[in-house]
Amino acid sequence: MQFQWLAQPWWVNLLALVPVLAYLGWRRCGLELSRQQLIYAAIFGAAFGFVEAAVVVYLRAAVGLLPGYGGTLDEVRRLSSAIYQQAQAVGQLPESLLRVEVFREAATLFVLVTVALLAAERRRERFAIFLWVFAVWDICYYAGLWATVRWPSSLVTPDVLFLIPEPWLAQVWFPIAVSALTLVAVVLGRRTLQE
Repeated sequence: MQFQWLAQPWWVNLLALVPVLAYLGWRRCGLELSRQQLIYAAIFGAAFGFVEAAVVVYLRAAVGLLPGYGGTLDEVRRLSSAIYQQAQAVGQLPESLLRVEVFREAATLFVLVTVALLAAERRRERFAIFLWVFAVWDICYYAGLWATVRWPSSLVTPDVLFLIPEPWLAQVWFPIAVSALTLVAVVLGRRTLQE
């Protein structure tokens, strides 16, 4: 697979600007987030990322896109890692399951927003927590998929990142890079508090 710089549709690439612009807004006043808030939010994001990965594995197994799912986890890994192509599998989902997938993605966003609303009082810190949890969730989602079915096989593996309002397509490196940049932006934007 060849490295691709751009995601599709074109506007998905603008997501790379979100952590940079957020940091530029935060650096003047700093974020009032404690280490404890970030740790708890990260624990939630990591757990939720694995839950999302498990849901995707179950969904693929249910529609027959995951070979070896009736055996051991080692058999699933061995048989599915080479053919588990996320970007192509979305087109193979029945319309009813595709609709459920869109609602699942919307529910995921609501969960992440709700956690941010509960974790902080001010709008800027809530936005930072939302980005923080989203980034941890996204990285742990890919880590969970790799741990269970050995997908993605590389960072240049194509993926469907999101379906709302239309499918977002990119290689796996793109969401991981944006998520990593987001984590750095939140840490650098944070004002040191007495903890």
